[in-house]
Amino acid sequence: MEGSLRPRLANSSDFQFGAVATETIENALLHLAQQNEQAVKEAAGRMGNFRESRIVEFVFLLSEQWCLEKSVSYQAVEILERFMVKQAENICQQATIQPRAKTELQNWRALKEQLFNKFILRLVSCVQLASKLSFHYKIVSNVTVLNFLQALGYMYTKEELLESELDVLKSLNFQINLPTPLAYVEMLLEVLGYNGCLVPATQLHTTCLTLLDLVYLLHEPIYESLLRASIENSTPSQLQGEKFISVKEDFMLLAVGIIAASAFIQNHECWSQVVGHLQSITGIALESIAEFSYAILTHSVGTHTPGQQQPVPHKAARALRTAASSNT
Repeated sequence: MEGSLRPRLANSSDFQFGAVATETIENALLHLAQQNEQAVKEAAGRMGNFRESRIVEFVFLLSEQWCLEKSVSYQAVEILERFMVKQAENICQQATIQPRAKTELQNWRALKEQLFNKFILRLVSCVQLASKLSFHYKIVSNVTVLNFLQALGYMYTKEELLESELDVLKSLNFQINLPTPLAYVEMLLEVLGYNGCLVPATQLHTTCLTLLDLVYLLHEPIYESLLRASIENSTPSQLQGEKFISVKEDFMLLAVGIIAASAFIQNHECWSQVVGHLQSITGIALESIAEFSYAILTHSVGTHTPGQQQPVPHKAARALRTAASSNT
């Protein structure tokens, strides 16, 4: 019975490009760009980062077990990230206030312990909330969630599950319909299709999904290498790391890096043309696109491609920079 209620997993080959009017695409792209600009501004000074590899892997595996589409897993990670950062900030703010009484110190410790003890419950609530935002697939039922938690040894009730969802919603002021990097990737692929990109959008889409998974799973090492490349220093300072937080929230930059890396994997001869289109669409510098795609390629295919003893990512990055300078 349980199996019959689970929707089928989304198939990337079912995704269609070129079915939307250009005016609609232009408006949607402008809206995403405005959202991205606002998110980058709000990220300045944000404390903490919960896109840790084990957490992301847990969310991905859970979404796969529940047969949720890709967009749901990404959105669940983003909801959890915002929620946990908000909780951590609240705890840190209380810690900076000089305790006036023993009870206040105990309350602070209780909040910290509660955040730790209920983390799995909050994570599952974020996945369930993300599933409710999906227009194409059935939501994850409370029975499914409770059975999963019980299998892990957590004996929660339906009331506690609903309270957990409400806690996440209240903490984020009910603003959980967050844009994900996938939305930016798919929108840019749509535009690339209309602009006459030599690599088919559908073909790029499949590779983009794989690389986006990888970026989420290797979030810290990829962005650390990007930070070191941007400052040309192998040991960035704490201040440089804090200023770089806004870059981690720039989904438009991430999307162009994902697409550029996918284009290289699919057809490296067309890479400069694809990157040129991405630059004209987004206004992001060609060198920035090259650096980001290089970081992704380095952590995905490594310094050598399978079956070849050539440092292709290094050569490709240099070739792209050359193409960039010749196009300007």
